[in-house]
Amino acid sequence: MSLTPSDLQSYLSALIGGDLKLSTMIWGPPGVGKSSVVAQVAQRHALGFVDVRLSQLAPTDLRGLPVPEADGQGGGVSKWYPPEFLPRSGRGILFLDEVNMAPPTMQGMAQQLILDRRVGSYELPEGWFVWAAGNRKEDRASVFDMPAPLANRFLHLSVRPDFDSWRAYALGRGLHEHVIAFLTFRPELLHRLDPAQPAWPSPRAWEMASQLHRAGLDVAPAIGEAAGAEFSAFVRLYEQLPDLGLVLRGQGAGLRLPGEPSVRYAAVVGLAARAGDADEAFHAFTWLADAAGPEWLQLYVATLVSKFQAIGQLGELAGLLTRDERLAALVAGTLALAEGE
Repeated sequence: MSLTPSDLQSYLSALIGGDLKLSTMIWGPPGVGKSSVVAQVAQRHALGFVDVRLSQLAPTDLRGLPVPEADGQGGGVSKWYPPEFLPRSGRGILFLDEVNMAPPTMQGMAQQLILDRRVGSYELPEGWFVWAAGNRKEDRASVFDMPAPLANRFLHLSVRPDFDSWRAYALGRGLHEHVIAFLTFRPELLHRLDPAQPAWPSPRAWEMASQLHRAGLDVAPAIGEAAGAEFSAFVRLYEQLPDLGLVLRGQGAGLRLPGEPSVRYAAVVGLAARAGDADEAFHAFTWLADAAGPEWLQLYVATLVSKFQAIGQLGELAGLLTRDERLAALVAGTLALAEGE
């Protein structure tokens, strides 16, 4: 079952809503955001979250260590003391990441936890879900074959890169508008695995690139030389943009939107990313309605809707619907499309 990151969030939330304690395996390429999605689902449902990287553990790290009973009361028998990172109470998600990067002995130990919800003397509390994630062989990750008995204990979900899901995440997280605008223009560079290079574009890498760019540093160490060169060339286009601040304040009369498509992407996404309230969003819309065609208005509204949804300000959108029939129709169409997906 192949899902976008937003679809995966909905599916995992449904498992929680139905209290379905079914062990779930999430497959996907490196950097696509598997662990981030699980962490967001845990936060949304106010659940505990324990992230265990199986590939970094030895079997005794999971099972614990044998310790003799104090004062000889154990009759020569040792007790296994489980590790402190395993949950003892409450409700939450135990997330076993990098499952198939762990050696077979470690996977065997994890199998007991997944199947029986216990390992050694440790028993997972009733309120906890067991989910896992791993990379696929076709991504040339250093993985081991998952034993058939272990694989058969899981639900199997596959997550794929998706620009719309990433854009909503990026706007909610406040990633740099240059990064969002560039990937709106070149969405095929959201994820481009290159096993021959140490750095290549992925959702995770672009988040690091945003931090580097905000600090005035070259982004190539995060996304690779080729994508970094394209991004740098795109950023230079921002010098051709009109003053977006004037547009957002309703003072854009006389300013012209450049005709170059890449510059238009930068302007349209920049306006949506910077709009802080309904007034600024409306000013930008009316300016674009006079300066650009309907496809650019659709791009602006789609980006704006993603942003306000991500930051939990749908009330700002509602305030726009009565101001312009064209804007109301585009917002309603965008929301209907999102719900249909």
